[in-house]
Amino acid sequence: MSNYNTILLATDLSDEAKPVADKAATLAKNNNTALHMVHVIEPLSFAYGGDIPMDFSGIQDEIQKQAESQMAAFASQYSVGSDGQHIIVGRAENEIHSLAEELGAELIVVGSHGRHGIALLLGSTANGILHGATCDVLAVRVGT
Repeated sequence: MSNYNTILLATDLSDEAKPVADKAATLAKNNNTALHMVHVIEPLSFAYGGDIPMDFSGIQDEIQKQAESQMAAFASQYSVGSDGQHIIVGRAENEIHSLAEELGAELIVVGSHGRHGIALLLGSTANGILHGATCDVLAVRVGT
């Protein structure tokens, strides 16, 4: 059916992530393909642009620990072992592209909110993943 050997699921670990993961897991199972999951945490310094003279390292470490715990629980539902779980700090689109290339992924699966109008078809993260990817991208519609 396809020549996918590695599928990379980009997830935000939210409640809406399950139908996207279900789709990625089904594709992986039907194609006897390795499934990897990635969650990217944006550094707090990105959000505040360095304008606030404050050390965010303790908060960033706590966010990392929570994400690792959430990822472990989420990935276990799909029998994805620790070697297939990736928590990365950085800008989502860039990190997902880099990991996809590193893994040799032929498909990235990402959730997208179906909004009205062509300009809002994909969210900014999904749009960034789509336009910079060197492999196929499947955008799975989430939400209402």
